[in-house]
Amino acid sequence: MGKIEIYLPAMGEGVIEATITKWLVSEGGEVEEDEPVVEVATDKVDTEIPAPASGILKNIAFGEGEVPKVGDILAYIESDAIEKS
Repeated sequence: MGKIEIYLPAMGEGVIEATITKWLVSEGGEVEEDEPVVEVATDKVDTEIPAPASGILKNIAFGEGEVPKVGDILAYIESDAIEKS
């Protein structure tokens, strides 16, 4: 199994950080590719970040209410999708 990063994507010009408002999947929970895993809010937009692959959500790095910057890794997904490539 490999680890796939879930990171905070760029969400518009001038947006450099976002607040984690809610994790929709708990650490250790199963996720499907494109399933929303976390809600984030900026001063311009509120959005959900989807899982880039199916697997198990691991190593949540930022809790609810914390403010990561664009590009920061929010969590990892442990997946065998890498091995199938």
